[in-house]
Amino acid sequence: MKIIGIIPARGGSKGIPKKNIKLLNNRPLIHYTINAAKKSTYLDQVYVSTDDHEIADVSTSLGATIPVMRPKELAEDDTPTLPVIQHMTKIIEKKIGPIDIAVTLQPTTPLRTSLDIDNTIKKLIESNADAAVSVAEVEIHPYIMARINRDKLKWLHSEEKRGRRQDFPQVYALNGAVYATRRDVLLDQNSLYGQDTRAYIMPRERSIDIDKIHDFILVETIMRKGLE
Repeated sequence: MKIIGIIPARGGSKGIPKKNIKLLNNRPLIHYTINAAKKSTYLDQVYVSTDDHEIADVSTSLGATIPVMRPKELAEDDTPTLPVIQHMTKIIEKKIGPIDIAVTLQPTTPLRTSLDIDNTIKKLIESNADAAVSVAEVEIHPYIMARINRDKLKWLHSEEKRGRRQDFPQVYALNGAVYATRRDVLLDQNSLYGQDTRAYIMPRERSIDIDKIHDFILVETIMRKGLE
């Protein structure tokens, strides 16, 4: 099987400028994702999709491949991930022929390991599903969530469902670390997930998604304490 890893790394981050190459524990953020991907036993090659030449230079120096720069229309603030991965997949197929699985690896989840990547891919292959994705148990359960409408709480779930917290069912959310998608689902069904998506459960401590500066501080603290 041909299995490729694609790392989407846009240059125009608003919250943290140059986030994808900002130093984290003395290394560019994207280093951790490229490094984990290169250690994967399943991935044939690691590609980076970026519109930023500085990110491109850093990525190639770390061993990733950039067959083409991402076009501006796919690098806007509101550009979803799907067309970015589809674009890169089509470019790659022109160079190496049809692939079987595309694995999306967001650079903002630096504590994800090569084992997390491989276990997600293995889950997809063994289940013969459309896709497999990494998830983590949520810290705040949806049973206790509410909207605020004119200063009034509007519960998402009934009081009967809320009940005792220890009785709540386990609930999981995508953590953004690994999305393994079959090629036909990605390109023909126009989806990262398809109809049959399997879950690979990652621990919360490896599921931190860096969005704000305090996330950098938290992850750096974890790394320095050797918990990665």
